[in-house]
Amino acid sequence: MCCSNVRQVDSCLFLGGSGGWSTEGCTVLNFSETETICGCNHLTSFGVLLDLSREGINNRLQATILTYITYIGCGISAIFLSVTLMTYLTFETLRKDIPSKILIQLCLALLLLNLTFLLDAWLALYSNVVGLCISTAFFLHYFLLASFTWMAMEAVHMYIALVKVFNTYVSRIMVKFGLAGWGIPLIVVIIVIAIDKNNYGLVSYGKFENGTSDQFCWLKNDIAYYVAVVAYFCVVFVLNFGMFIVVMVQLFRIKRQNPHNLQHRSVLQDMRSGAGITVLLGLTWGFAFFAWGAVNLPFMYLFAIFNSLQGFFIFVFHCAVKENVRRQWSIHLCCGNFRLAENSDWSHTVTQRTKKSTVNRVASSFKSIKSTKSNNSSRFSLVSDSYESDRSMGIEQEDPSSDVVLNEINHRYRSRRSF
Repeated sequence: MCCSNVRQVDSCLFLGGSGGWSTEGCTVLNFSETETICGCNHLTSFGVLLDLSREGINNRLQATILTYITYIGCGISAIFLSVTLMTYLTFETLRKDIPSKILIQLCLALLLLNLTFLLDAWLALYSNVVGLCISTAFFLHYFLLASFTWMAMEAVHMYIALVKVFNTYVSRIMVKFGLAGWGIPLIVVIIVIAIDKNNYGLVSYGKFENGTSDQFCWLKNDIAYYVAVVAYFCVVFVLNFGMFIVVMVQLFRIKRQNPHNLQHRSVLQDMRSGAGITVLLGLTWGFAFFAWGAVNLPFMYLFAIFNSLQGFFIFVFHCAVKENVRRQWSIHLCCGNFRLAENSDWSHTVTQRTKKSTVNRVASSFKSIKSTKSNNSSRFSLVSDSYESDRSMGIEQEDPSSDVVLNEINHRYRSRRSF
């Protein structure tokens, strides 16, 4: 910021006038008889959301690099989350199952979190406007908790599909997930602001060599922060990490029980499945737990990179690499020679692979059912009828090489529903 014929910082920042700029985080870089040059910084890194020490990075250069990573990553994530949302909302066949519906809600929560974070630094400049910074911090807190909660809903659904007994079916499950995913965070933030509205406001993050710090609209009260953010995240992280272990064990069991069905899967594909689950469950947010002492800076970089780009990774693992999503793009969005017809060879190939996968699954199910002492005929018919009902409903089956864990979740949940 450069101001002519002014020597004092307050004059340069228009305080007392109509500008309403905040002097916090601003210093005089240089001044002369004709001008005063002021430098103001209200940008900060993604680490402010879950920095357990609440002290930030003291080195200005490192803090600046983290800030660039954060804002570039959030911008990229916002774009690709929008693409993912538009894809799933536009093509009805992609949102037939429960995991896809939960994914839509998670993408929406993360998109709103990223957009609010990007606006926060700019709105912090106008912190003198009554209620503006408090409102910004309120919504940032809400969308952060909503994102955590929808990650937890992913874990809960995996638990219902993979761990609970075979005939477990939860009626109106998406209504219940919706009330929990958006309602629980709302209750938390309302309690925080009802106790004291000044729990939200302009906070200083980082203490640099020149005595300045970054300014950000966020939770000011430490107790509110550790209870309503850190403790909340700890519960979600423990739940999701436990579910991740269960899913990986289940993946091993599925491969062992269905060797013919999954013999073509490579280690790389298994790693991709694990990475996709990691992104959905938000386990990369756990880097905040290790950002202490000598490893504080490396883990802050990992935290900023993986979490600001979480939306991009969701697009890659759960949109771009999924064959049925690419097929919908090719059918409806491409033109000319790149456009794929509904009855193309790709469609026939996917159908044949689906039938083959289903036959293998039914055969393996029949073997396991045959070894049990009761309900033999009813359970076998359940598996067969499930496939028939999926076809009649127009639910596209996944390519069995794409994500075996989520495919198994979809199959088991639909089987329970038909039961």
